[in-house]
Amino acid sequence: MTTVIFIHGTGVRPPHAATLHARVTASFAEAAPGVRVVPLDWGERYGARLAAGGASIPYEGAGATERDAEGDEGDDGTAAWERLYRDPEAELALAAAGVPSGEIPPGAAFADEEFRERLAELAARGEAAAPELGPGLGARAAALARSPLLAPAAEAVDPEALATLLARALVAAVIGAALAEDAPVIPDGAARDAAVERVAQELGGAAPGTSRGPVGRLVARPVLRLGSRYAVRRRAALTGAAHPAAGDVLTFLVRGGPLRAALREAVAAVEPPVVLLGHSLGGIIALDTLIEAPLPGVRLLVTVGSQGPFLYETGALPHLEHPRPLPAHVPAWLNIHDRRDLLGFAAAPLFPGRAEDIATDNRQPFPAAHSAYWTDPAVYRAIAERLP
Repeated sequence: MTTVIFIHGTGVRPPHAATLHARVTASFAEAAPGVRVVPLDWGERYGARLAAGGASIPYEGAGATERDAEGDEGDDGTAAWERLYRDPEAELALAAAGVPSGEIPPGAAFADEEFRERLAELAARGEAAAPELGPGLGARAAALARSPLLAPAAEAVDPEALATLLARALVAAVIGAALAEDAPVIPDGAARDAAVERVAQELGGAAPGTSRGPVGRLVARPVLRLGSRYAVRRRAALTGAAHPAAGDVLTFLVRGGPLRAALREAVAAVEPPVVLLGHSLGGIIALDTLIEAPLPGVRLLVTVGSQGPFLYETGALPHLEHPRPLPAHVPAWLNIHDRRDLLGFAAAPLFPGRAEDIATDNRQPFPAAHSAYWTDPAVYRAIAERLP
């Protein structure tokens, strides 16, 4: 039986580590039945922490300047989804801004009443309507039913379009909340779009496959900008939220010996053949440990969304300086990176004949693309095809 030792990435701490491990284990059960997945949950013991409670963070002072950057629009709506994760009701606001000027005839039902009832029904069902999104759909539906934007938006767009707008707002709110909480598993673009179609249908929208089109163009321009002044004002909160991820990388690069030793112990404790599967910093940990000395029983290295190749090229990989080649004892290496993941790098150009690259597309904007690998079936298929 092949054993896959899964090494999570930066910033993962309980209870998210258990959620991520459960997701990876369940997906391997489908893609490669019989494979045993063993987690190396290193974050709590070996990860970074602010030992002095954040004393190094400067006081939020004045003097910041506003510079808002606008990104390119993706041909599949990726940029629009990036804005929706920040402001889930952005499309509703744009629709409401185009409300026609006219009076409702006496006795006529308000256009938004039926949608408020459907949202209330969806709230009662909760996460069952789209379980792949994780928790929060029911509460978001209940909140959206009370939104003041619903009435003017219902007057401005046709019912099918409004159903899709509401579905997109709900899905964006759930995923946006998951991103804000640094959830380690984010639905990929296909799962996200399927959830939108199902929720839209429950709200009176069109049949699956027709939820894209003009609605997506409602967010053709930026609807929310996060300037540097906002970041400076909230520096303490932002640093406190981000430090586990950035600190984990620095901690491993400077004092990675105990974590490499823990990985060696984990490999020695399981039956071969062994596959090391590392995400982000987890891939760096696996690669650097293998370079340092042979790991008997390890037949395959899989890095996913990892910065190992970049560290090697820049001279920052602890045990291999560019342009030295990979040691002969390093096993076959599969490197998976998503085209929109800015933290995923290619290995094959640096290690020709020793590393194999596979570029995927989970159709999520960055940074969601960095966490969406674990709901992408293509990732598991690629690994399953190469298991020893």
